Amino acid sequence: MDTFAPRALEEAARSFASSYPTGTLVAAFVAGSGITLSAPGWQKAAEAPYAEVFPFPVPELPGHTPTVTVWRKGGAGLLVFNGRFHLYQGYTAPKVAAIPRLAGLLGAPVYVATNATGAIDPAVLPGSLVVVRDHLNFQGTSPLLGEWGQWRAPMFPDLTEAYDRRLRTMATRCAEAAGFPVREGVYVATLGPNYETPAEVEAFRRMGGTVVGMSTVQEVIAAHHLGMRVLVLSLATNLAAGIAGRPLTHQEVIEAGRAAHDRLESLLQRLIAELVQERP
Repeated sequence: MDTFAPRALEEAARSFASSYPTGTLVAAFVAGSGITLSAPGWQKAAEAPYAEVFPFPVPELPGHTPTVTVWRKGGAGLLVFNGRFHLYQGYTAPKVAAIPRLAGLLGAPVYVATNATGAIDPAVLPGSLVVVRDHLNFQGTSPLLGEWGQWRAPMFPDLTEAYDRRLRTMATRCAEAAGFPVREGVYVATLGPNYETPAEVEAFRRMGGTVVGMSTVQEVIAAHHLGMRVLVLSLATNLAAGIAGRPLTHQEVIEAGRAAHDRLESLLQRLIAELVQERP
């Protein structure tokens, strides 16, 4: 039985706030497989291992460095979560959603999730970026199950605007300036850890999917439920099963993320600058 409850996360947020001065948070970012994020021009004020932040065990996962970094510039702050939790690791949906919920409790108004994906649409070439405008949830669960749905109102949140329009426009502009081929699309979330079959990929394509991955949707639901503005950036690291004509490996996902590091850093720098400018 999962004993992770809202009060445990609230206590974790209080402990983090007392240990690490975040300043007035501009946004929280989370890095997907093989993706590293930093904040050029900002000072790294602190870095804490997930095992010391979250009130549940945190095993290692290739391609992820499980720490949260606090970046500061004057009175402003950023949170960068280096790696995420996945359902396929055995975490429950509320634990997967602990990252955005912690960020929200600490005062972050914006949640930016990056992830590595397989391209369902053959027009999305490896190395390109998809700004997510909607999702298809095939993970069979929700972070609002049980007492977590009653923790904050509403219990039945509308997801029509789960992906913030203004942030999508901003991200597209920043991605183009950073040299990423970019388009908007639909993220398909599967359970994993196995990759999808060619038949599944074809079905997802016919349903309107653009890219497919094994994460992010639980985070989006939780962040939107808390009132955070959400942006999701999907790096297409490979063509999905049945399109590439060869077996898929996790190593190529990690390598593609590393190859895109400089462009992602340039994109992030531009995005942060615009988020700072739009603060009241």
